[in-house]
Amino acid sequence: MSRIIHRDLQNNPPIASKGNGIYLFDSQGRKYLDACGGAAVSNLGHSHPKVIAAMHKQIDKLAYTHTSFFSTEVSEELAQHLVNFAPNGLEKVYFVSGGSEAMEAALKLARQYFFAIGESNRTFFIARQQSYHGNTLGALAVGGNKWRRQQFAPLLIDVKRISDCNEYRGRGPYETLEQYTQRLINEFEEKILETGPQNIIAFVAETVVGATAGVVPPTPGYFQGIRKLCDQYGILYIADEVMCGMGRTGTLHAVEQENVVPDIMTLAKGLGGGYQPIGAVLVQNHIIETLKNINGLFQHGHTYIGHPVATAASLAVQKTIQEDNLLPKVQLRGEQLISLLRTALVNHPNIGDIRGRGLFIGIEFVKDRKTKLPFNPTLKLFARIKKRALENGLLIYPMSGTVDGHLGDHVLLAPPFIVSEIEVEMIVNLLIKSINEALATLPDGIE
Repeated sequence: MSRIIHRDLQNNPPIASKGNGIYLFDSQGRKYLDACGGAAVSNLGHSHPKVIAAMHKQIDKLAYTHTSFFSTEVSEELAQHLVNFAPNGLEKVYFVSGGSEAMEAALKLARQYFFAIGESNRTFFIARQQSYHGNTLGALAVGGNKWRRQQFAPLLIDVKRISDCNEYRGRGPYETLEQYTQRLINEFEEKILETGPQNIIAFVAETVVGATAGVVPPTPGYFQGIRKLCDQYGILYIADEVMCGMGRTGTLHAVEQENVVPDIMTLAKGLGGGYQPIGAVLVQNHIIETLKNINGLFQHGHTYIGHPVATAASLAVQKTIQEDNLLPKVQLRGEQLISLLRTALVNHPNIGDIRGRGLFIGIEFVKDRKTKLPFNPTLKLFARIKKRALENGLLIYPMSGTVDGHLGDHVLLAPPFIVSEIEVEMIVNLLIKSINEALATLPDGIE
């Protein structure tokens, strides 16, 4: 009997015993090809010798100190490394222990910035439908996932909503891509004017939407239009790159492909590659200088922020990405993965869309390709696919509620950056096998 409160209270998961490269092994000796890195976390795979060596070295020197007393050499070095490779202007770094903490810190920092300059009337964030920003109450409030929010709704702050940027689901049949993009940008401006720009703190968005909608990249020019309006109306732009950042989409930061620089950017998951819990907030220098000059304080903190073993692991992960020149490999293997999937599934009656960037791929399932009608949610297709994949020795990240938080199923793929050409082929073959086996288990007659 397990004493752990597991995610699924009715079933205990298998016990993971070890990891090596892109593979995990359970206590029964079964081998699993990790095609999702947990939740797009393990970008260097498991048991990477450079990272383990860095962690041992730091533990031997200093395992913990509280940031109200000391900083550490390794944390300072990681911060400088992140700034060196960040978009121009993001010059300050705040460390936390994960993505939800990073988003919570970003929201509080944005509010404190306006409070410090005497604009305390700014109390609203604008965010998008079908988004996810974390599970703390602040992060959950700006997220648009109805299923995650519903039971906590009375506890959440009021957040203004606009449509998500999802060409597959949102673009009209007679709309050009440019017209669709402009319609979304216009909607954002309308929401600003409706709310009153003087009342708005920031716009919050995932650069590439992750788990909630199944890897949805923005349309060309979307974020440039958003950035322009934020500047025009004096609103901060917070980019959530907790899942899509740190090389996952083929560039270190996904915003690089959009040619925009946010005021605040959140990182986690691939930042430490799963070797230690860590997240970070990258901030435009002028925001921190303003707080420094007015009250000298960012009123926030947690016990384990800037943990030296976590920053040591993260620094080793980030140095390895640069030293081993892994970003071009992410692009190459990502192109291979999405090409193989599209070729193999081009005529599959239940594959609605295959999308993504780099080694960040989403597959959306439909009952009818022509109408894009999703499967009945009571069928739990996503769970059936996950079960079959596990039985076939493949780890994937499936979710439901793809369309509106209730309807729709998808699978997310995010294999480690070290995945080989042959292993990409194995992922595709095992996934297709698992999908078809899961579809074969669906009962007849359920619409």
